[in-house]
Amino acid sequence: MIPSAPYYVIYDGSCNLCVNLVKFLETLDQGGTFQYAPMQDAAKLEQFDITPQDCEMGMILLNANNPTTRWQGSAAAEEIGRLLPFGSVFVTAYRSLPGVQWTGDRLYEQVRDNRYTLFGKRDRLYQPTYPICTSDGCRDKA
Repeated sequence: MIPSAPYYVIYDGSCNLCVNLVKFLETLDQGGTFQYAPMQDAAKLEQFDITPQDCEMGMILLNANNPTTRWQGSAAAEEIGRLLPFGSVFVTAYRSLPGVQWTGDRLYEQVRDNRYTLFGKRDRLYQPTYPICTSDGCRDKA
């Protein structure tokens, strides 16, 4: 069984950009900090009271020890960056530059709303290498 990671990343398993980000994080982190579930896994998301409407606002990052602590959209991207090795230096600099965070938030919204047009949609749902494992176990890979 995979050890429980302290953060859960909820991503769009049909989005090429989202899947490539998850694959990058899986390679970098090896499941040490992050576990993943696609937004299309309704049963898994229900455990965390996440609705399809919630998912429309972008990726979600949950604190595994307290799942009500969550970040969404560009805030989730920033928090993931902050949690990566040496990432906090870059995120702190990004957040401190006047107008850059606002611009980043708007850019995230544009990419989120046009991700399939900009980056394409996958034919098959991507199942993560490091799935979220909770008391109900881990979902089998498809």
